[in-house]
Amino acid sequence: MKTAKQLERYFKGAANHRRLEIINVINKNDGMTLERLAKILDCNMKTISEHTRRLVQAGLLNKKYQGREVSHSLSPYGKKFIAFIKTF
Repeated sequence: MKTAKQLERYFKGAANHRRLEIINVINKNDGMTLERLAKILDCNMKTISEHTRRLVQAGLLNKKYQGREVSHSLSPYGKKFIAFIKTF
């Protein structure tokens, strides 16, 4: 069982409508780049970059550098968080 502090990290990391949208899009399309996320969500790249950074810090996303691009995928906890969202 996770401690309250550990759970807080995950919930605070996802506590934004844009971050929840990002998590859902990446769940459906693994390996999304910032550019593609910004296009799909019709949002500024800098905004998406900051939100993905916070999701990575929270442990919900993984980043993988591929040349000049960065692809994002759900971490194991990100996948558990999606399962939680679906049951909520």
